[in-house]
Amino acid sequence: MPRKPSIVASVPRPVERAIKQLGEHLHIARKRRKESLVSFSARMMVSVPTLRKMEAGDPSVSIVVYAAALWLIGRERFLGEIANPQVDADALLLEIRGLSKGGGR
Repeated sequence: MPRKPSIVASVPRPVERAIKQLGEHLHIARKRRKESLVSFSARMMVSVPTLRKMEAGDPSVSIVVYAAALWLIGRERFLGEIANPQVDADALLLEIRGLSKGGGR
């Protein structure tokens, strides 16, 4: 049976750019802290090749790896806010449209 296409094989361009930027930012954060690949990867509990992939913005790297790197640089608090429903303007607009189609019940 053929395998289903993977999102990793067809990452949307805006997502690809954002992941690459995150990887670059994490790379810079590690370098500014004067951490080697070996020490940072050991603290993250990942291999050096995985850390390299993350810093390159490889979309096949698990979100947990990115989250661990964010935690090590003290930025994990932002993870919970990424998809905060309270600031999801698109969902709010859809809800409002749905309510307005209901005829003011």
